[in-house]
Amino acid sequence: MTARSIRGAVAAALATVLSLTAAACSQPGGPDGGGSGSGAGDSVVVGIAYEPDSLSPLLGYGKDGNSKIFDGLLALDAGMKLRPALATALPEVSDDGLTYTYRLRKGVKFSDGEPFGAKDVVFTYRTILDKKTNNASRTELDAVKSVEANGDDTVVFRLKYPYAPFAQRTVLPIAPEHIAGKQDVNTGSFTTSPIGTGPYLLTKWSKGEKIGFRANPGYWGGAPRVKKFTMAVIKDDDVRATRLRSGELDGAILPPNLAKGFARGSGTRTYAASTYDYRTVTLPTHNEVTGDLAVRRALDVAVDRKAMVDSILNGEGRPAYGPVPTDSQWFTKGTERPHDLAAAKKILDDAGWKPGKDGIRTRNGVRAAFPLWYLTGDKLRQDHALAYASDAKKAGIDITTEAGTWEVIEPRMKQDAVLAGGGSPADPDFDQYTLLKSSLAGDGFNNMAWYDNEAVDRALEAGRRSGDGAARKAAYDTVQRELVKNPGYTFLTHIDHLYVVKDRFGPLTTQVEPHDHGLASGPWWNVEDWTPKK
Repeated sequence: MTARSIRGAVAAALATVLSLTAAACSQPGGPDGGGSGSGAGDSVVVGIAYEPDSLSPLLGYGKDGNSKIFDGLLALDAGMKLRPALATALPEVSDDGLTYTYRLRKGVKFSDGEPFGAKDVVFTYRTILDKKTNNASRTELDAVKSVEANGDDTVVFRLKYPYAPFAQRTVLPIAPEHIAGKQDVNTGSFTTSPIGTGPYLLTKWSKGEKIGFRANPGYWGGAPRVKKFTMAVIKDDDVRATRLRSGELDGAILPPNLAKGFARGSGTRTYAASTYDYRTVTLPTHNEVTGDLAVRRALDVAVDRKAMVDSILNGEGRPAYGPVPTDSQWFTKGTERPHDLAAAKKILDDAGWKPGKDGIRTRNGVRAAFPLWYLTGDKLRQDHALAYASDAKKAGIDITTEAGTWEVIEPRMKQDAVLAGGGSPADPDFDQYTLLKSSLAGDGFNNMAWYDNEAVDRALEAGRRSGDGAARKAAYDTVQRELVKNPGYTFLTHIDHLYVVKDRFGPLTTQVEPHDHGLASGPWWNVEDWTPKK
């Protein structure tokens, strides 16, 4: 899960003030490559909700592609199909699925003029796999046994087991050994001032305000027509909408209730991107209430998911019963849980959770109550949290919604529930392993619920290690069925992402998106290919 900031209830009252102060302190224009949002020819400014912790791919930046500063061996096209990038073709795979050979593109240079080669690929993957590197996504490359250069233009990966989605892992950006290899990987200047082979160069990163880029004139894929590209970091949804409406931004990601305010004919277009992005409530096993199986099962059927889709998302999404969307080929039919308040009450009654005079249940002197934290500035999380608390109270469970920064929340995650998000469209292993594997509990934002289920652990390993499609489907079916029996999370909705962009850039396209929206996704996933109208 990605570290973010959180808004308290008082933010609504300060929205007007924030819109003025934010505009004053973080204007995206300027000589650092920011441009303006006034419609100036080859300059684009977009509003995003979050920013990364680092710009180094060695620490996880851009691991799912579209990093702008960097390229991977492969990339994903509009239809989410793999295509060559720094490699000249898709990899050659041995019959046993254990060897992947990549032929590299010749003549590619990093933006400092130094040549790209096989040594940089080897350096990147070996560094990520080094336990000294603070990369929370290291387990994603668990299958890699070795990576070797065969000359300057060939790289060979050898795997421990036939990991079916390995090629999809190689969209990971490649870092330059001659720069990053001479610094502390975790704290060096490369983490904030990176050099890559991508279509854009970083001009300035003002944390909490903006990330500025300018076109790489020597880009191997051709110099982008959008010469200045700025991501304005605006964590508050209301402020982001206000700045888009005022003309400071050329585009922005917005929640449905704000996106609908930009009607056709207003000089903008709204784009809806289908996603794997879910909202879920963590139910920590170390909390005496959320750790109780009966409470978890009761909450799973007490929640009215359809009402959330209709009222919070304005229909722009689907009910979620696990990390896999219901329209995915990986979804297990029959694991849908209908809203059933009577069933929720019976589960709690049978488990000895009895209603008190105030309607809240108790058992052995323990009150069925716990806090639920959500992200400030994120209306969708706040609205989901409030709706969830309302549904829970009807069953006799008292949930207090709280707001705070991740610095406040992270130390509490072992005990307190969190309105969290996640999701990856690439492969079920990509999201489910880090979400549910018991050995990753307490590892940053992996397995935030401290979920511990031996059957799930075995199925996750089987799904990861099998090269057979039917066997993998059976493994992930097992995971989803176990989540019905023992829901360590209450999955709420899968959310379609909405973006509003000025007409002068349209028509544009979107991809099927992961949880991390706006930064690497959105209509600007391929901004390097845009042709702005003058």
